[in-house]
Amino acid sequence: MEITIGMKGNVSTSVEREDTALEVGSGTLLVYATPCMVALMEGAACEAIAGALNDDKTSVGIELNVSHLSATPVGLSARAEAEVTNVEGNIISFQLVAYDEKGKIGEGTHKRAIVPIQRFLDKAYSKL
Repeated sequence: MEITIGMKGNVSTSVEREDTALEVGSGTLLVYATPCMVALMEGAACEAIAGALNDDKTSVGIELNVSHLSATPVGLSARAEAEVTNVEGNIISFQLVAYDEKGKIGEGTHKRAIVPIQRFLDKAYSKL
């Protein structure tokens, strides 16, 4: 299967105390942390293309532009949706949207690169 425009991924989570800005160090309040929302959105992007990747390939995030629009308290669930909007060689572009049970909480764009797993790890660990 090849990666094509329109492929979609969806993921969800329950917002727990460990997902809050206070706990992850991105703020002082017990509300869903922006870094956690971003991770959820990236997870949706990964999910969108997972079925099209060979076992020796993965995707890595290379660009992200996200707005966090609304706070989510502990106890609600959050979900993210990603849709492939462009495929240019090994670079995949996505439109992202995140929601809690009350409405939209975030949106943005994201790019991921398709890379050979072993070559990527070898290069990363050659820094040691």
